[in-house]
Amino acid sequence: MERISGLGVKMKRWRSMMLAGAALSVYLAGGLGVMAGMVLIGIVGERDLWGWGRADSIGYLLFGAGLCLTILGVLVMRIMRNRQIA
Repeated sequence: MERISGLGVKMKRWRSMMLAGAALSVYLAGGLGVMAGMVLIGIVGERDLWGWGRADSIGYLLFGAGLCLTILGVLVMRIMRNRQIA
Protein backbone atom coordinates (compact mmCIF):
# COMPACT_ATOMS: atom_id res chain seq x y z
CA MET A 1 0.00 0.00 0.00
CA GLU A 2 2.88 2.38 0.65
CA ARG A 3 4.08 2.14 -2.92
CA ILE A 4 0.71 3.29 -4.22
CA SER A 5 0.56 6.29 -1.88
CA GLY A 6 4.18 7.15 -2.73
CA LEU A 7 3.29 7.05 -6.41
CA GLY A 8 0.36 9.40 -5.78
CA VAL A 9 2.64 11.91 -4.07
CA LYS A 10 5.11 11.74 -6.96
CA MET A 11 2.32 12.20 -9.52
CA LYS A 12 0.95 15.20 -7.60
CA ARG A 13 4.41 16.75 -7.43
CA TRP A 14 5.01 16.07 -11.14
CA ARG A 15 1.66 17.60 -12.05
CA SER A 16 2.28 20.69 -9.92
CA MET A 17 5.71 21.17 -11.51
CA MET A 18 4.18 20.91 -14.98
CA LEU A 19 1.53 23.50 -14.08
CA ALA A 20 4.15 25.83 -12.64
CA GLY A 21 6.28 25.45 -15.76
CA ALA A 22 3.30 26.14 -17.99
CA ALA A 23 2.39 29.27 -15.99
CA LEU A 24 5.95 30.54 -16.14
CA SER A 25 6.24 29.91 -19.88
CA VAL A 26 2.92 31.73 -20.52
CA TYR A 27 4.22 34.64 -18.45
CA LEU A 28 7.50 34.76 -20.37
CA ALA A 29 5.77 34.46 -23.76
CA GLY A 30 3.55 37.37 -22.77
CA GLY A 31 6.58 39.44 -21.81
CA LEU A 32 8.24 38.72 -25.14
CA GLY A 33 5.03 39.70 -26.93
CA VAL A 34 4.85 42.99 -25.04
CA MET A 35 8.47 43.82 -25.81
CA ALA A 36 8.15 42.86 -29.48
CA GLY A 37 5.00 44.96 -29.74
CA MET A 38 6.74 47.96 -28.22
CA VAL A 39 9.62 47.59 -30.68
CA LEU A 40 7.24 47.36 -33.63
CA ILE A 41 5.24 50.37 -32.45
CA GLY A 42 8.14 52.59 -31.47
CA ILE A 43 11.05 51.71 -33.73
CA VAL A 44 9.74 50.06 -36.89
CA GLY A 45 6.70 52.34 -37.15
CA GLU A 46 4.67 52.57 -40.35
CA ARG A 47 6.72 50.23 -42.54
CA ASP A 48 5.12 47.24 -44.24
CA LEU A 49 5.92 44.03 -42.38
CA TRP A 50 6.41 41.15 -44.86
CA GLY A 51 3.11 41.90 -46.56
CA TRP A 52 1.16 41.29 -43.32
CA GLY A 53 0.32 44.94 -42.77
CA ARG A 54 1.81 47.97 -41.09
CA ALA A 55 4.28 47.28 -38.32
CA ASP A 56 2.56 49.51 -35.78
CA SER A 57 -0.80 47.73 -36.15
CA ILE A 58 0.86 44.34 -35.68
CA GLY A 59 2.76 45.87 -32.77
CA TYR A 60 -0.50 46.89 -31.10
CA LEU A 61 -1.79 43.35 -31.59
CA LEU A 62 1.33 41.82 -30.06
CA PHE A 63 1.30 44.33 -27.21
CA GLY A 64 -2.33 43.58 -26.32
CA ALA A 65 -2.00 39.82 -26.64
CA GLY A 66 1.26 39.84 -24.67
CA LEU A 67 -0.33 41.89 -21.92
CA CYS A 68 -3.21 39.39 -21.68
CA LEU A 69 -0.79 36.44 -21.55
CA THR A 70 1.31 38.13 -18.87
CA ILE A 71 -1.75 38.78 -16.71
CA LEU A 72 -2.92 35.18 -17.23
CA GLY A 73 0.49 33.81 -16.21
CA VAL A 74 0.58 35.95 -13.05
CA LEU A 75 -2.97 34.93 -12.10
CA VAL A 76 -2.21 31.23 -12.56
CA MET A 77 0.95 31.51 -10.47
CA ARG A 78 -0.92 33.35 -7.70
CA ILE A 79 -3.74 30.79 -7.66
CA MET A 80 -1.25 27.93 -7.51
CA ARG A 81 0.63 29.60 -4.66
CA ASN A 82 -2.48 30.42 -2.62
CA ARG A 83 -3.90 26.92 -2.95
CA GLN A 84 -0.52 25.23 -2.37
CA ILE A 85 -0.68 23.43 -5.71
CA ALA A 86 2.97 24.19 -6.48
